[in-house]
Amino acid sequence: MQLANRVQTLTPSSTLAITAKAKALKKSGHDVIGLGAGEPDFNTPDFIIQAAEKAMKTGLTRYTPSGGIVELREAIASKMNRDHQLTYQSDQIIITTGAKHALFTLFQVILNKGDQVIVPTPYWVSYPEQIKLAEGEPVFVQGEEANDFKLSAEQVEEAITEKTKAIIINSPNNPTGMMYTEEELRAIGEVCLKHNLMIISDEIYEKLIYSDQQHVSIAQLSEPLKKQTIVINGVSKSYAMTGWRIGYACGRKTIIKAMTNLASHSTSNPTTISQYAALAAYQSNGDEIERMKVAFKSRLDTVYQLINQLPGVSCIKPQGAFYLFPNVTEAMERTGFTSVEEWVTAILEEEKVALIPGTGFGAPNHVRLSYATSLDQLEEAIKRIERFIKRHQQI
Repeated sequence: MQLANRVQTLTPSSTLAITAKAKALKKSGHDVIGLGAGEPDFNTPDFIIQAAEKAMKTGLTRYTPSGGIVELREAIASKMNRDHQLTYQSDQIIITTGAKHALFTLFQVILNKGDQVIVPTPYWVSYPEQIKLAEGEPVFVQGEEANDFKLSAEQVEEAITEKTKAIIINSPNNPTGMMYTEEELRAIGEVCLKHNLMIISDEIYEKLIYSDQQHVSIAQLSEPLKKQTIVINGVSKSYAMTGWRIGYACGRKTIIKAMTNLASHSTSNPTTISQYAALAAYQSNGDEIERMKVAFKSRLDTVYQLINQLPGVSCIKPQGAFYLFPNVTEAMERTGFTSVEEWVTAILEEEKVALIPGTGFGAPNHVRLSYATSLDQLEEAIKRIERFIKRHQQI
């Protein structure tokens, strides 16, 4: 049977082979340290779990509106007003089965065949694949390492064609952890307004910031920018709720309505119990977020120094999220490897440390490692990587 063209165009995830191999080694009894996790290593806070239990015990287990329960949409509206001074009505918000589903649904409703979306590189692995599934075309624009992997307004201007429909802004960024300043966002926003581009602002890591820089949503900079922007967010990272699968989108009413209509024919509604758990999260005082941030910052400060001491490895210190994205070009050359996939595979096989190759993020000279694991494990992992480099060093 011939598969549909839309799935045949998908690029296989470069992380799958490494992840599968790491799991197989661990199952065989090897002491594998996995640094690929895109989720906090903390359990969901007890008060959120209790809210889910209460929902189940009081009969809140049935279908909800496709766009999510009104109480949760109103709580998110309050959150957006409190954090960003942005005013949204409940019909300008859709609750989705994770932020990934919000992005997927958005691309499906805004893109026609051949429409282009500017995707800054490095990028989260699912952006280009979701664009292709909507028959759009991802246009990659390189965020230079010298500019903290961020695009300039001039680069955005140069990438725009008559087919350009939208641009993705992910700040703090996965995989780099870097953030756009208000000044940078204003400059990019002016270009977007000039060309009537939709702005897709992925803000899933907004609460996990470890520098003095404050998170700024491009939507809060002006009313015209708010009208052009769809904000994507969710509870996965900030509340350690990855498995609960609750995300959301805020934006223009016509777009949110179209997304809701599409969701009604696909997911029907996000899991009811998870919605009430997310409601408890957004009604909380945020103390649990602060506790996670303290732990993440401590790990970052320690591991960042250790990473930069590795022979042939250099890394810019991230401002947010929970990833490091070191450049390993020189380390590969020293050890005789020509591709980052071969390099990380050898490290996994010989030292039992699982890293994610940067090719899946559009950056073939880098690796992504997550510090969402214990400090002891992180320190041991760096020791093993150093041992590997020194053993293979040729120059």
